[in-house]
Amino acid sequence: MILEHKSLELFGKHLFEKAVVRPPLRLPNPMENEACFIFVIEGSGSVLSSTEMVKLNSQEAVLLKCGNYLGKIHVTEQDSNYHTMVIHLLPEVLKQIYQNEIPSFLKVEENEKVTTELPLIKGNTLLIKYIDSILFYFENPSLATEELLVLKIKELFMLLMHTKNAPDVKRILSQLFSPQTYSIREVVDAHLYDDISVTDLALLSNHSLSSFKRKFKEIYKESTASYLKKKKLEKAAGLLLGSSKNVSKIAYDSGFNDLAHFSRSFKNKYGISPSEYRMNQSVKELT
Repeated sequence: MILEHKSLELFGKHLFEKAVVRPPLRLPNPMENEACFIFVIEGSGSVLSSTEMVKLNSQEAVLLKCGNYLGKIHVTEQDSNYHTMVIHLLPEVLKQIYQNEIPSFLKVEENEKVTTELPLIKGNTLLIKYIDSILFYFENPSLATEELLVLKIKELFMLLMHTKNAPDVKRILSQLFSPQTYSIREVVDAHLYDDISVTDLALLSNHSLSSFKRKFKEIYKESTASYLKKKKLEKAAGLLLGSSKNVSKIAYDSGFNDLAHFSRSFKNKYGISPSEYRMNQSVKELT
């Protein structure tokens, strides 16, 4: 549930947005011709790209190039709301800011490959002060002139270029509006054990739900739901025998967020409960 939402505009486009959200919440976020910077002020969430996932806690950020993403906002032990700021990076706005001369760090470099699509950026003192300065303008929108907002975007890029993982950030910036395409197999393999729906997988692979299901069956020779559940249960069975983790942790690590559902599914496949499966295999090893 979104409790609060505010935005600041530049050149008629949403530039800065801040929101307060009551978790849990899942947010599909396709960005065909847009990039963005997400900073978590308070709370915990995750961002999933086609092949990666990064978890964000308070005072952490991530830079997203154009592409398809899924946002997940988590319930925390503190039971706090999720407070975030998003800075939208639109090519038409950047061209106006830089007077049609895109700076060198935004230009695609030949033979430069992105090693991660989701560079986690820790909030250092300068970055936190920067976010605080934007929050000031949300409280005093009349002071947020066009000239000041232009300077704030330029300041963001300069700060990003001096973070600890600046090389990864620079590679993302140089390919900000060059989307990467992935096959269905690559997306499925990357998120096989994540708590993710078939609809989410379709989004991340840039397919409609019906198209994704049809192509999935052509590749794997079975339905999406059947294949995903089978692979998750096989991983859980392996973890029950090869680790000392408790059943709840194994269920979570295998992509189940509901212990009761996991236990029922496991018993349907193996004929016994997860605990009995572990115990029976341990007894066999001793005899």
